Amino acid sequence: MPLVLEVQNVIKRYQGLRPLRLQALTVSAAERVAVIGLDAAAAEVLVNLVTGASLPDQGSVRVLGRDTADIASGDEWLGTLDRFGIVSERAVLLEGATIEQNLAMPFTLQMDPVPPETSGRVSSLAKECGIGLESLNRTTGDAPPEIRARVHLARAVALGPSLLILEHPTASIPTAYWNTYAADIARLADARALAALVITQDEAFANRVAHRTLKLDPATGALRAPKRGWFR
Repeated sequence: MPLVLEVQNVIKRYQGLRPLRLQALTVSAAERVAVIGLDAAAAEVLVNLVTGASLPDQGSVRVLGRDTADIASGDEWLGTLDRFGIVSERAVLLEGATIEQNLAMPFTLQMDPVPPETSGRVSSLAKECGIGLESLNRTTGDAPPEIRARVHLARAVALGPSLLILEHPTASIPTAYWNTYAADIARLADARALAALVITQDEAFANRVAHRTLKLDPATGALRAPKRGWFR
């Protein structure tokens, strides 16, 4: 399968105790890879590296065969962002708008009211992401965390990205909803043949959502499958 993401021998210095190191990380088309062992700050650094928002101090990041260092201008970089769908608590939701209006944002600037043709697309997207149609008229700021997480997911996949990036997707969700959320992400990604990079601290969630789970050794940057059994 062709590679969607290839990270090689990356070092990125930031405000952490040590730089972020990644020896080798690949995500193929339609593959879901989970990485555990990154805290919130390191996860943000990795997302910025993958999307080209920042460049590594050493090493290379290639997306769809192109090195992010080869992006020549800010305008060209902005043109590449549609390749990514990012699920992150850092993404802004319009708290005073309805869930329907938030989901309409990728499709139209007219949200009050949402045009009928866009409303149909929103309903399909909501259903695909596990959001009940009865929730669409709910104010987003009043929605529970498990619904807000799905709004982030729906916004991320709305325009058909090549790579879905999930940045600590369960951080604000009650654990009772993790299994269902993982199953829905996997189902959606399978249906769209969508590649995904899942950054999480929860190994059980990672194993449920991903084809491969890798644990980072922050000192060396090595990524290996977590050990099983008593000796971890």
